[in-house]
Amino acid sequence: MTSATLQPAGPGARIAVYSGTFDPLTLGHEDVVRRAAGLFDELILAVAIAHHKKTRFSLAERMALASEALAGLPVRVLPFEGLIMDFCREHGACAVVRGIRNLTDFDYEAQMAAMNRKLYPAVETVFLLPQAELQCISSTLVREIAALGGDVAQMVSPAVAQRLKPQALQA
Repeated sequence: MTSATLQPAGPGARIAVYSGTFDPLTLGHEDVVRRAAGLFDELILAVAIAHHKKTRFSLAERMALASEALAGLPVRVLPFEGLIMDFCREHGACAVVRGIRNLTDFDYEAQMAAMNRKLYPAVETVFLLPQAELQCISSTLVREIAALGGDVAQMVSPAVAQRLKPQALQA
């Protein structure tokens, strides 16, 4: 279920936020969503407006692709801007979920988790590893492979793969 059909959890619910630009959402992201959804009463996929990055897809496109790819999963897809800890406070979250693929990700995410704890100690950071065969996938590499005409069907959902085809990129 996505933001259009999933109602917010009630009082006392354990709410987690999984944030990122998701440009595009990959199968690794989807795997982290599935794992996190089983750990919390509610999961919010917070799609960053990302003024600091040049994204391939607009915010509306990234949200629509995420909603389509995650259809049937208990997750709300919402936009966010600013500090993730402010978003967590606004939505009553008790945790931030972060997907990590390797030690480089872990080093960066551990630093971010420590800083986020200083900003809002009530929120824990939970690290989840995607399945081993998905750990090599990054949104950046997916965009590059697609732009060069490569097949990304084993890296993203069918809807995302279709939108990444060279003719779709020019539309």
